[in-house]
Amino acid sequence: MQTDTLIVGGGLAGLALAEGLARAGVGFRLVEARDRFGGRILTKEHGAGSFDMGPAWFWPGQPRMDALVQRLGLRRFEQFSDGAALQEDERGALRQGYGIASMRGSWRLEGGLGALIHALEARLSAGLTQLNAVVTHLSKNQSGITATLANGTNISARRVVLAIPPRLAARIRMDPPLPASATQAMNVISTWMAGQAKAVAVYDSPFWREAGLSGDAMSRAGPMVEIHDASPTGTGPCALFGFVGVPASHRQNETQLRDAVLAQLRRLFGPDAGAPLQLFLKDWAYDPFTATQADQEPLFAHPRYGLPSELTGLWDGQLMFAGSEVADQFGGYLEGALEASDRVLHSLT
Repeated sequence: MQTDTLIVGGGLAGLALAEGLARAGVGFRLVEARDRFGGRILTKEHGAGSFDMGPAWFWPGQPRMDALVQRLGLRRFEQFSDGAALQEDERGALRQGYGIASMRGSWRLEGGLGALIHALEARLSAGLTQLNAVVTHLSKNQSGITATLANGTNISARRVVLAIPPRLAARIRMDPPLPASATQAMNVISTWMAGQAKAVAVYDSPFWREAGLSGDAMSRAGPMVEIHDASPTGTGPCALFGFVGVPASHRQNETQLRDAVLAQLRRLFGPDAGAPLQLFLKDWAYDPFTATQADQEPLFAHPRYGLPSELTGLWDGQLMFAGSEVADQFGGYLEGALEASDRVLHSLT
């Protein structure tokens, strides 16, 4: 099997790059280790509602996301923020009216961000994409690079673009080995969101809004440290979601975590909040195609991302990186995934 450009990773960066190469008439093949596309974008459905278990927002001032959403004919809406916010102290005591909705002014997507992934996927020929394709080995040769998959399949390409977190890229066996400085650079780049867990509770109606609450809450009692309204637009099921602040090493018992999440929702929003129609839970720290052991260490600030000089010009420039963590301006965001894919696209077209 041969191609001009092999893209490893079918998240937003890899899909956007593939769609750009397709528009430019450049040959490519896209392989994804999971049984789905989207990477850290994961949208769950309940009834007519779509709920994001990974990233959910983008913002004004992020031109690539705005342009892509418009070009694909998708619809955005503003994060709900009307009403009072809550604060829960370490003893579980509540204060109402604390602060403002922290995500006010951010944008969400109708159908969830999964709609963006599906729209990009629909623009690619099925014969050029492959799921359940784990790259285990990359070997440089005179004609280019040969990628070996876990099932033994080989794919030959003139160049390879790693559209995955650098720490995951470091797991791939390279022949000849990359310089130690490159391997070290890959391993020290934190994978954004990889240590997080997210809970989404789905309800028939947004009863918190009727009580004058925005759905925003900050908590020092946990397990969720930050909560927001996750309701779609229009009629249908509504939702609250929260980021779990318990360290990854202390949340391995999912049953206990679910019980603690429901108990916290009851404390904050009343008895109705403790009986959702559905409680979705996604722990990214234990997703093998997102996180490494190093990513289970909590991040307390947004890392400084960008493409290190050690990761440029590898294998005569035939091995390239395109993922949100190597974006110079918007690293860690959806916009960063598009920024990084745009950089590679411009170098190839």
